[in-house]
Amino acid sequence: MKRWHKLTLAVLLLAGVAAGIGRVLSERKAQQVQAAAAPKVAAALELTAADLLPVRRAELTRALEVSGSLVAVNSAFVKARVAAEIKSMAVREGDSVRAGQVLAQLDTTEFDWRLRQAEQQAQAARSQLDIAQRALQNSRSLVTQGFISATALENAVSTEAGAQATLQAAMAGVELARKARADATVSAPISGQIAQRLVQPGERVPVDARLLEIVDLSRLELQASVAPENAGLLRVGATAKLKVDGIDGQVTARVVRINPSAQAGSRSVIAYLELEPNPSLRQGLFARGTIELERRQALLLSLSAVRTDQAQPYALRLDGTQVAQRTLSLGQRGQSGADEVVEVLQGLAEGDRVLAGSLGAVRDGATVRISDVKTVAAPADAPRASASAASAAR
Repeated sequence: MKRWHKLTLAVLLLAGVAAGIGRVLSERKAQQVQAAAAPKVAAALELTAADLLPVRRAELTRALEVSGSLVAVNSAFVKARVAAEIKSMAVREGDSVRAGQVLAQLDTTEFDWRLRQAEQQAQAARSQLDIAQRALQNSRSLVTQGFISATALENAVSTEAGAQATLQAAMAGVELARKARADATVSAPISGQIAQRLVQPGERVPVDARLLEIVDLSRLELQASVAPENAGLLRVGATAKLKVDGIDGQVTARVVRINPSAQAGSRSVIAYLELEPNPSLRQGLFARGTIELERRQALLLSLSAVRTDQAQPYALRLDGTQVAQRTLSLGQRGQSGADEVVEVLQGLAEGDRVLAGSLGAVRDGATVRISDVKTVAAPADAPRASASAASAAR
């Protein structure tokens, strides 16, 4: 009997434990079902005013970036017109010269003797002409008196004509010798400054050898290569703002000419921009800047707010406390002040607020909370979202 009672008590104890475990499991399962059935509340994305960029109507400025080296409009290489030895040179690099000023003197000994030779030959030809003319006069008198034939007169006429031609040739030789003598004196063809001195006194130079380079710094221009797709947008008279290496501030320039032919190979078109006079400018300096192509009013959005990770560009507009994805139809890009912007044709309206691209990926319909409502209209170039907002966006 005692054994039977102990067995019964053990069975009852096990049944009680099993019942208790069953109740606990049932309660946990009910809690899980209830938690699953309850609606999930997503955490709001916290933003600052700098994370919102306004869609505004403002002035759109389109510009074309250009670069190149400065070149003097008027420049010249002074070359030797005759072969001779450099006797003297009066200028060096940096010297200012005026048109017609003597720059160098070549040795004239050889040319002096050639000129004297040509003059003597001309004098001899003149003497022969005088003899031929007197013989012709005598022949005419004798023909009238019947002492010589008409054929003899014709010979005298021919002799006089030949002597006349010989004299003319000799005179031309004198002029050529005189010109060669004058070419030994090298003068400046234009006014400007000496950029290069390529020879020294004592050197013998051949014909067409470069002696000096003169540049006129009063007129400098930038030769800029323009891509063929942008060449049609350029107009003569368009203004440009350039930054020249070594020059503080900007230099104003103007498009004065556009080359009618494209460059072989690159197919680019050369545009010539004349710079305003500046004593600090030098030929060969590198310049870069922008040419203003267009200025008009348009509906603008900061280019940094346009997202392109999908098939069509879009922006995330703030609707109350939620984010709404809006597909955009965009126009021309340009500048508005210091901000790079793009024209919005469809998808947004003036006054809309858009999430900045620096926030990273944010899902459509996400809930947001603005930490500082008073500064919602902060400029587009204000500091971006805080580290907490950026981490929440991820």
